Amino acid sequence: MPPGYQPAPARTGAPGGHGRSVANRRLAAPGVPWAREVPMRPRAITLLVPAVLAAQAPAAFGPELEGFDYPFPVHRYAFRSQGLDLAMAYLDVAPEKPNGRTAVLLHGKNFTAATWEGTIRALAQAGFRVIAPDQIGFGKSTKPARYQFSFRQLAHNTRALLTSLGIRKAVLVGHSTGGMLAVRYALMFPAEVEHLVLANPIGLEDWQAEGVPALTVDQWYQRELAFSAERLRAYERATYYAGQWRPEFEAPVRMLAGLFQGPGRERVAWNSALIYDMICTQPVVYELGQLKVPTLLLIGQKDTTAIAKDAAPPAVAARLGHYPELGRRAAKTIPGAVLVPFPDLGHAPQIQDPATFHAALLAGLRPDPAVEDLK
Repeated sequence: MPPGYQPAPARTGAPGGHGRSVANRRLAAPGVPWAREVPMRPRAITLLVPAVLAAQAPAAFGPELEGFDYPFPVHRYAFRSQGLDLAMAYLDVAPEKPNGRTAVLLHGKNFTAATWEGTIRALAQAGFRVIAPDQIGFGKSTKPARYQFSFRQLAHNTRALLTSLGIRKAVLVGHSTGGMLAVRYALMFPAEVEHLVLANPIGLEDWQAEGVPALTVDQWYQRELAFSAERLRAYERATYYAGQWRPEFEAPVRMLAGLFQGPGRERVAWNSALIYDMICTQPVVYELGQLKVPTLLLIGQKDTTAIAKDAAPPAVAARLGHYPELGRRAAKTIPGAVLVPFPDLGHAPQIQDPATFHAALLAGLRPDPAVEDLK
């Protein structure tokens, strides 16, 4: 068992929930859909070097990231789904001075619970209990040989985890693919979501409807088997970090490279293919107007993410992934949404400029924030 991987006793439980929060009253007129854009002025960038970079990592990791340390103790939630015995790894970080609130962090496709380290620390310091799971198929969680991946299924899995921990209501923070999951969760269980935060979520457009070719799972599998750290690093530099590269950006690349170099490479690639198929075939953009929870959009304006646009004709690819427009459109569609744009940041603002990102996040999560608090 690798250092930092500390299973807790398995927990099980049935989902539950209770009444919806009335936070954000001053920002939204009752029953009136609206959106307000609050530009975020740049703040001093604090470089956060994750703990996972503190020691030299091996070249290859096990299929559940054996050999790769997380910055906090890792627990495991054992449950049964689709006839399979599965385990969801998760972080559960307690604050020194609790404010009575819980934040649940939902990671993106090329990320895990560990890559939320800076946000976990910022939220815990502000008094939040923080839960950060690795979804099934990701990180230190089970990579099943067969599984019908859907955002509904992942939402049910996440809800069951929270129920096992006695959490009946929480702030949801979703980044990238985790943003699509957070939207689906909030649509399914609105009474259990105190606040929805979407950090550069994907799924704000329907790529296949826009003309991106529909790839089969087998095609995705072959693409994933061709994974290389060099290609991922170049992609992330251009898309996630607006052309920048700093040491703290390397951790997710090394993490994924280790998975694809390890003994579970084929299983990892197969799960990844199934997940990409889920992302491309289960859009949430058409349901954004049905959200009924306070929503904060934190959008790096230099993001150009659009899944599989490299497989699309140039004319199609050129009109995809324009996050300034996608963010504004989402803010107009989601009732009561607040949009905070980050002009100089890309797809991962929480890593690229944690000081600015966390200032906006914490301001937006105040029980009754004024708009000027977000500036």
